[in-house]
Amino acid sequence: MTIPPHFLGYRCSLCGETFDRDYAGYVCPAHGDLGNLDVELDYAAIGAAVSPRALPAEASLWRYLPLLPVGDPGFVGTPLRAAGGTPLYRATRLGAALGLTNLWLKDDGRNPTASFKDRASAVVVARAREIGAGVPRGLERVVVTASTGNAGAALAGMAGAVGQPVVIFAPETAPPAKVAQLLIFGARVLLVRGNYDQAFDLSLAAAREFGWYVRNTGYNAFTAEGKKTAAFEMCEQLTAATNAPGPGWAAPDVVFVSVGDGNILSGLHKGLVDLAALGWINRVPRLIGVQAEGSAACARAWADGCETIAPVSANTLADSINVDLPRDGLRAVRAVRTTRGAFVTVSDEAILEAIAALGRDAAVFAEPAGAAAYAGLVQAAQRGLVRANETIVVVNTGSGLKDVKAARQAAGRPQVIDLSLEAVRRALV
Repeated sequence: MTIPPHFLGYRCSLCGETFDRDYAGYVCPAHGDLGNLDVELDYAAIGAAVSPRALPAEASLWRYLPLLPVGDPGFVGTPLRAAGGTPLYRATRLGAALGLTNLWLKDDGRNPTASFKDRASAVVVARAREIGAGVPRGLERVVVTASTGNAGAALAGMAGAVGQPVVIFAPETAPPAKVAQLLIFGARVLLVRGNYDQAFDLSLAAAREFGWYVRNTGYNAFTAEGKKTAAFEMCEQLTAATNAPGPGWAAPDVVFVSVGDGNILSGLHKGLVDLAALGWINRVPRLIGVQAEGSAACARAWADGCETIAPVSANTLADSINVDLPRDGLRAVRAVRTTRGAFVTVSDEAILEAIAALGRDAAVFAEPAGAAAYAGLVQAAQRGLVRANETIVVVNTGSGLKDVKAARQAAGRPQVIDLSLEAVRRALV
């Protein structure tokens, strides 16, 4: 695997310090574990080599390999190669209920391990093998991550597909379905008697002690590079679905996405900025971050107009966004401000209602964190934050099969009847 020449290096998201592409650290040393790095690309070189109409013919995120900072990972025909390429649905019935004429759903629950996190994990595993950190050769070649479940399942699945050893730190309270995925995919799973933030810190300490390669969300710059591919897809898919003219792509007006660590939102922003810099889209959409009321550190910082992300004591049924201190929170807040977007917060009750609405009116089965994005749109529509004719994309970040307990809360109980037609008639009344 060859590192592509259009990958120039890194820039600190806090102070702007630059590092060449051989830099072996994960973060800016001046800011410790919160000094997240942005990958810098040579847009002129990319633009000279490829155009929106001349991308590789591949129905996955690897279609956008010319825009990624990794070389071709190989492993054609494996789940690693199948990440991304998820559908974009027109949500006519949901839109009509909210008075919106152009509403779309990006369903990333359709990824190989059923969550958006497959995008990041596929690119991180490719990077690990590219630099020799992921070649199975003993304990020091492990790839590690902390996760509430989805990121770990994504890493375990992508790594399992290529024979890469992984260790996953997850809270002991992670949903059983997600823990089962971790184990089925062959990961070494360490359930921590603590929350996600404590598991995150312990995973970093273990990585330093044992020489492991870290996938952690935000901490590893390549996580955002994987997640940005969803922005590429939604723009390309909108263009195809609407027969939009021109050599470039049609960007939506507004994108709604749930926020935990902040890395999905900052990754989408990175992808949109990449496309705008290349001239493939003519504007960067407004980004609306949605947080649960019980886990709203980013929303509070945005509302206060500050750049200090103060930790909260997180408590929400949406485990995937149940985070005390968002490790990529500052980039998420900046992305919302830069695009003139907003943060909204939603109750757990609204999230459950959104799970039911997405299933009933759009046939999309979302876990709580994914449904939170639609709950945020409902609130935004009520508050007049979106206009009726705007093109709006709501991102579902995970399948409802990840958290069946929450799905049953949202759906209610089925009727139980006797074995007779009369019982059927009574049930239908």
